[in-house]
Amino acid sequence: MSTESRMLIRALTLLLAASLLTACGRDEPDTEQLSFYAFGTLVELTLHPPGAYDIEQIESAVQDELEVLHRSWHAWEPGSLGRTNELLALQGEFSAPPSVLPLIERGREMEDLSGGLFNPALGKLVAAWGFHQDEPAGPPPDAATLDALLDNPPGMGDIERNGVRLRGTHPDLQLDFGGLAKGLAVERVLELLGELGVEAAIFNAGGDLMTLGRPQERAWRVRIRHPRGGTLGSIELGAGEALFTSGDYERGYDWEGEYIHHVIDPRSGRPSQGVASATVLHHDPALADGAATTLMIAGPEAWPEYARRMGVEYALLVLDDRIEATAGLAERVALDPDHEPLVVRELP
Repeated sequence: MSTESRMLIRALTLLLAASLLTACGRDEPDTEQLSFYAFGTLVELTLHPPGAYDIEQIESAVQDELEVLHRSWHAWEPGSLGRTNELLALQGEFSAPPSVLPLIERGREMEDLSGGLFNPALGKLVAAWGFHQDEPAGPPPDAATLDALLDNPPGMGDIERNGVRLRGTHPDLQLDFGGLAKGLAVERVLELLGELGVEAAIFNAGGDLMTLGRPQERAWRVRIRHPRGGTLGSIELGAGEALFTSGDYERGYDWEGEYIHHVIDPRSGRPSQGVASATVLHHDPALADGAATTLMIAGPEAWPEYARRMGVEYALLVLDDRIEATAGLAERVALDPDHEPLVVRELP
């Protein structure tokens, strides 16, 4: 299959995913939409009111910004992050690319808040599972490789920083900001939209979204994707709210009858177990992004403790046999009739 064919199939798949989580007003006359492929996913922008903005200017500005961020932050293609990883491996001091510093600082924060479940320094472990390529593929790492990677693994504390100067202090340190970079990109796009004079919009990047303002006469209403297809239900969002989901369906491959997904548990070195998807609602898109991944890794029993640690009041998780949510999100979500009732989990 050609590269163009693979890109088309991926774009159509992402269009379906994005359409399952978008403004209910997409067919109403009080909004207008544009969509395009950027930042490795299909993005949709819903603007209110229609006809109030220069759509071509907005599309060009957002595309250009996302292209710069994508090149800078990509985990395996040449760019600022790739060069940073090369220099960190040398364990000497160097001047970091300015675009990478926010990722490092927020990555350090997420690692601390999550008690190490979210660890962007484990890029070598993610790569060992075959996820540092456009089309993830096996074979999975053998036991000896995993043992070596999990013996004294690196963390964000293995990066020394003095202003813009960095130094890596661990030979296996390799940064991968999957589960955080999209949140920061969404944050930057909303800042850009504000600079362009947009007062009300939803920016949706492959199903992860945030609102800017809101229509005067109504709230935004979006639908929440079910990881096994279709939707779970809908939720109303106010101004400045981000809704991010981490799911086992996003990237993966089959290997000898087993599905291997991309959310790797740093404790076992293997794909997380027991949670099909975790959705987090928060005003900080980077935290929502990192927390969704963390709650997936935490697992069915421990996720409420990690939600509390990270300051997450609104979360919904699809487990193997039930749907659970915090009390805050359970009050706001309207489940589709064919789904079983939510099991409310109290935060400790």
